[in-house]
Amino acid sequence: MKYFRRVIPYLRPYRLLAVWSVTLIFVGSVVSLLKPWPMQILVDHVLPGTMLPGPLAYLPAWMQTRYMMLGLAVGASFLLAVLVHAVAVFDQFVNTKLDQRMALDFRTDLFEHAQKLSMAYHDQRRTGNLIFTINSQGEAVSRLIMIVPPLAQSAITLIGMVWICWTMDRQLTLIALSIAPLLYITTTYYMRHVHSRLIAVRNMEGEALSIVHEAVTMMRVIIAFGREKFEQQRFREQGERALTARVSLTVQQAVFSLIVATIMGGGTSLVLGMGFYHALEGQITIGQLLVILSYISMIYQPMSTISTTIGSLQEVFVNLQMAFELLDTQPDIQDAPGATDLTTVVGRVAFDNVSFSYQDRQQTLSGISFATEPGQVVAIVGRTGAGKTTLVSLIPRFYDAAEGSVSIDGQDVRSLTMRSLRQQISVVLQEPLLFSGPIAANIQYGRADATLDDIVAAARAANAHEFISNLPEGYNTMLGEKGAKLSGGERQRISIARAFLKNAPILILDEPTSSIDTRTERVILDALDRLIVGRTTFIIAHRLSTIRRADVVMVLDHGRIVEQGAPDELLQRNGPYRQLHDLQAAAAEWRASRPPKAPLVTAQVSEG
Repeated sequence: MKYFRRVIPYLRPYRLLAVWSVTLIFVGSVVSLLKPWPMQILVDHVLPGTMLPGPLAYLPAWMQTRYMMLGLAVGASFLLAVLVHAVAVFDQFVNTKLDQRMALDFRTDLFEHAQKLSMAYHDQRRTGNLIFTINSQGEAVSRLIMIVPPLAQSAITLIGMVWICWTMDRQLTLIALSIAPLLYITTTYYMRHVHSRLIAVRNMEGEALSIVHEAVTMMRVIIAFGREKFEQQRFREQGERALTARVSLTVQQAVFSLIVATIMGGGTSLVLGMGFYHALEGQITIGQLLVILSYISMIYQPMSTISTTIGSLQEVFVNLQMAFELLDTQPDIQDAPGATDLTTVVGRVAFDNVSFSYQDRQQTLSGISFATEPGQVVAIVGRTGAGKTTLVSLIPRFYDAAEGSVSIDGQDVRSLTMRSLRQQISVVLQEPLLFSGPIAANIQYGRADATLDDIVAAARAANAHEFISNLPEGYNTMLGEKGAKLSGGERQRISIARAFLKNAPILILDEPTSSIDTRTERVILDALDRLIVGRTTFIIAHRLSTIRRADVVMVLDHGRIVEQGAPDELLQRNGPYRQLHDLQAAAAEWRASRPPKAPLVTAQVSEG
């Protein structure tokens, strides 16, 4: 019942479809109950020529002739058969629409909730499992509701048939119902033992999808290192484990179905033998026997449906359990009660004794304190793993500080609504992440209401307009997954254009030139020089050329600020910044002194 309570809200928007579904349940049940009666009339009244029963006796005399009644009975049988299938078609239309609408609503809620979860949550979860939960387990809500109509129709039909058979032959009815306890015991045993196996199989299938997602994401690395066979084998082995578990589970489900069918077969044989005995003894007519046998076979059909449906509920419950586990995961970063919107931003950012740790990595940041002035450019340098990216990630609340506070214009970021906070911050990442759609849409991601003129202006400011215009389809060029059709420098300029278009007062540049060549770096630095004007800017950099316009440099080491000041001031000291500067200067001088590489010549070897 706990699942039904949580599923019902997804049914409410589609009340009309639900009413139609319930109506069709009753109509289908009534039509099913009428199907055997034309046969009884033919056998007991038309063939022997006896008086028609009940209301049919009031038909005009010309309609009660044997041949006329034969035609009416055959016609009624035909119409009932057509009506049964017509009701089934309409029922399928209504229930399919209801099913798909509810599934879409639930998947949407799962997807929306997944986006609300913090980066810490996603760092600890495999993306493939998340995709599997949203896509596969997302239909569990509708499946639970869609199980109700056949169960209800089977129950109503069963009650009606039992009542009719009871009025004809109580002994046969009791014999037919004697198998019910066996079905109950079998179904209960199956439900109790299949639950854990279903969870194990679902987890294995989710893991297989995770391997596929990871391999597709890392395809360039796989191909570069020639590891295709390894990844194929890894996927195959996981698939084999999932397949073995699924086959074993299917066998268990098939055995359950076989046991149910065996019980049904035993009950049918008992009813058949006792029914013919009663007919031979004259206790019932042949027509009544045919009706009873027809109803008994139809009684077993809803009984079988009820048993197998209840058995399949376990799989639905497992899917719901996995889906609700995601939905019940509370975002560890969310708006505080009474959070206010951040509207006008001057740009003063302050860290006050901030500390932060990842779940499996302690003291990533420790005792960080500093304050920036509006429009100031702050460079953050240090060795890999020093905590640079983590530090700037606290500003837009990708993570929350474990201790201390981060504030903007004197307001703690945790007291602000996340939507308004992030609207005031632009981010250019080390890896330029682009969508597979057109270039214009990727730039427009910075501001949804931007016009084409706005997009072109942002591209010009980012030094991207020229190469975009030279593409065959210009701004309508489809980029492919992650912008695969562009070079690294071109992708980065699209990211910068996106930041230009957003025009936020606070800017975070996370090593924006680390993966591009020196010539492209100059083009991007020129664009960044325009981008940082009038904005409070944080630049994470390994190359000190990136921070040539910095007002303040902070050197991080093991999560602590070990040096801080203006670039020229730090160069005068013999500290970490001076050491880093001298190392990079020596490396640049060494590269410049090396002779140019000889061109690569490919020899062609002729045959003979």
